[in-house]
Amino acid sequence: MAVVLPHGVLFRGGAEGHIRQYLIKERNWLDAVIGLPANIFYGTSIPTCILVFKKCRESPEDVLFIDASAYFEKAKNQNYLRDEDVDKIISTYRQRIEKEKYSDRAPLAEIAENDFNLNIPRYVDTFEEEEDIDLAAVAAKLRQCDRNMVETDRLIRGFCEELGIEAPF
Repeated sequence: MAVVLPHGVLFRGGAEGHIRQYLIKERNWLDAVIGLPANIFYGTSIPTCILVFKKCRESPEDVLFIDASAYFEKAKNQNYLRDEDVDKIISTYRQRIEKEKYSDRAPLAEIAENDFNLNIPRYVDTFEEEEDIDLAAVAAKLRQCDRNMVETDRLIRGFCEELGIEAPF
């Protein structure tokens, strides 16, 4: 069985937390969590997910997490999954592939350690390292901009004197 739900069901506490714990710890029915992009369903722009449940799981020791939220085509009013995006999700699910920044098989013990929180970024690391900023180069650019501004102000002041008007600064 596959169910489409809002992302909030993956991590909210209270009754939803108890339901997740029951489905994972007591029944071990959760087979996969698939994160989808925002704005792909009519009537809602929120990101959604698919929870796949199986009573007779082939891999009962882990849950497959797939973060497909970045794989879509942006359209005017509605985003949509391209055929290749759907194929990638299906092949990853069927083969239970672990792919960096896309999918991960989390052991049930890890999920229990996380208090049955199924928030996809806990299991699939999509963090992109930011490029280092050369502060010395930025400071040099700022100093050059300041020198350019002084020169520009001098030119404007000269034009204003020629025209016999007051300079704006």
